[in-house]
Amino acid sequence: MAFLVFFASNLVLTLFACTITALIAPAAAGSGIPEVKAYLNGVDAPGIFSLRTLAVKIVGSITAVSSSLLVGKAGPMVHTGACIASILGQGGSKKYNLTWRWLRFFKNDRDRRDLVTIGAAAGIAASFRAPVGGVLFAFEEMASWWRSALLWRAFFATAIVAIVLRALIDVCLSGKCGLFGTGGLIMFDVYSANISYHLVDVPPVLLLGVVGGILGSFYNFLLDKVLRLYNLINEKGVAYRILLACAISIFTSCLLFGLPWLASCQPCPLDASEACPTIGRSGNYKKFQCPPGHYNDLASLIFNTNDDAIRNLFSKGTNSEFQYSSILIFFVTCFFLSIFSYGICAPAGLFVPEIVTGACYGRLVGMLIGSCSNLNHGLYAVLGAACFMGGSMRMTVSLCVIILELTNNLLLLPLIMLVLLISKTVADAFNGNIYDLIMRSKGFPYLETHVEPYMRQLTVGDVVTGPLQIFRGIEKVGNIVHVLRCTRHNGFPVIDEPPLSESPVLFGIILRAHLITLLKNKSFLSHPVPTGNDAFKQFSSEDFAKRGSGNGEKLEDIEFSDQEMEMFLDLHPFSNASPYTVVESMSLAKALILFREVGLRHLLVIPKISCRSPVVGILTRHDFMPEHILSLYPLLVRSRWKRLRIRLPFLSKIF
Repeated sequence: MAFLVFFASNLVLTLFACTITALIAPAAAGSGIPEVKAYLNGVDAPGIFSLRTLAVKIVGSITAVSSSLLVGKAGPMVHTGACIASILGQGGSKKYNLTWRWLRFFKNDRDRRDLVTIGAAAGIAASFRAPVGGVLFAFEEMASWWRSALLWRAFFATAIVAIVLRALIDVCLSGKCGLFGTGGLIMFDVYSANISYHLVDVPPVLLLGVVGGILGSFYNFLLDKVLRLYNLINEKGVAYRILLACAISIFTSCLLFGLPWLASCQPCPLDASEACPTIGRSGNYKKFQCPPGHYNDLASLIFNTNDDAIRNLFSKGTNSEFQYSSILIFFVTCFFLSIFSYGICAPAGLFVPEIVTGACYGRLVGMLIGSCSNLNHGLYAVLGAACFMGGSMRMTVSLCVIILELTNNLLLLPLIMLVLLISKTVADAFNGNIYDLIMRSKGFPYLETHVEPYMRQLTVGDVVTGPLQIFRGIEKVGNIVHVLRCTRHNGFPVIDEPPLSESPVLFGIILRAHLITLLKNKSFLSHPVPTGNDAFKQFSSEDFAKRGSGNGEKLEDIEFSDQEMEMFLDLHPFSNASPYTVVESMSLAKALILFREVGLRHLLVIPKISCRSPVVGILTRHDFMPEHILSLYPLLVRSRWKRLRIRLPFLSKIF
């Protein structure tokens, strides 16, 4: 009966989370951190910040975490904070009549990007009660462009988060809020004034970091393969997504309920700090089919919340509480279950599962070292969590501060810094960080901070591909409609030709969204004559801001008569007359730095010889992708890669 209740409740919760995600807001699946990171890099995926995504993210993450799946809440909290910031920055949702006119001051790309960055920082601060760690996480991992003003704004937001959390915890101290009101702002307090370590403790910690980096990179490798397999299943339809989630839930329930039978019952310690055995939601000593006065150490880890399992592993003075076999079984279970649980169609994070897995690994190493070290097993669990996350997520400063704020143990700062740097360095030799791999599997064209070596051998003109679509300053409506229907370009150069100028001149660039706005309002001319700035009187800045954010009407929704198709549009007042341009002979590496640092969507390429056309082409982020360059110059890229492998022979063994 206990298994049936456990099995049925997990299946119902998983089915509910997956169903609402698949049917209402598919963009809410996963942690949301890759989508937010891609948006801050310039990739605006549809629906990731909508009100429906926000609602499904909140409800779905609660039910998914409650369903015994090994998933976390930190990633969904980051996405939730970014959604709230984006919706508020756009003045609310006009579709659901939830608008605030005074907030539309922030309705532009730069402020929206800043608000999303601050929302991501607030999400980490709320999930881990780590305000400073949240700011550093947004700076180190999320934001592609950072301004000095953004630092204090994010710091202010996370400080407010800490104050609100402290107030809610004080309100819930009476016990009416369940387990929320316990623990204060420090989630896993492992501070001990008598902690000391010596030079003899450094070699085991170094080994811990090296193995942690290898495990973290192997974790990324397996997760990437599983996500590719899940993508093939999810593409077949909603029914397959739901069936996959139910299959994972059934497998998880059977595994978690059956594993504690492999562990033997242990007698309760005489100096236990709490009741033993424990029956209830939390506690270090779960009874699970044991006689009175005994407990099952593996069940104490499995039949607890993730937070309580981490607290048990981090706890000090419990060196004899767990058996070797129980820690090893729980480590292997967490390692693989967190991989198989992440890719289902439900909100799920990776932070907490990786902390649990790394804590098991560190605790196991501490038990193997035994009395040869001055550090207790709980402190090894903290270091193991740090190095495993460092090997998977490749963060250093932000992760170090988050762990310090979680554990309240400043004495371990040098060792935490050491294992993070070592694990990141070791893991970088194998693959990229986990969020970059997920973005790649989702097809997001993310621009890295570094420049590939082969880009220095190419010029901008080498990668520009055609055909190029150009509009005249005063263009016929029929031509504009035809180009918009036949292409998917989002930016078009505007050219002035004689008699408006002596020779063809690049006037500027106009966006597809702005052209659709002009066509919808039908501000047409019967004759091809310039209108000047009087054309602005028909529009407000809000019209173009709304269309520019991707929420405007489609071209298919606009009807044109034959007479209107023969009329004209003056594009001069609505074009960007000072676009960023580069000469076709510029190095592709320099163009990439300009494109990424300024946060551009389009980069016009002009000829080196002025007697030609005033514009050669347009660079977008797809032109900087290695896949695009490899399709144009496969021999160049492969020869560079071959020379690199000869220079560094260990790469041939890895790949």
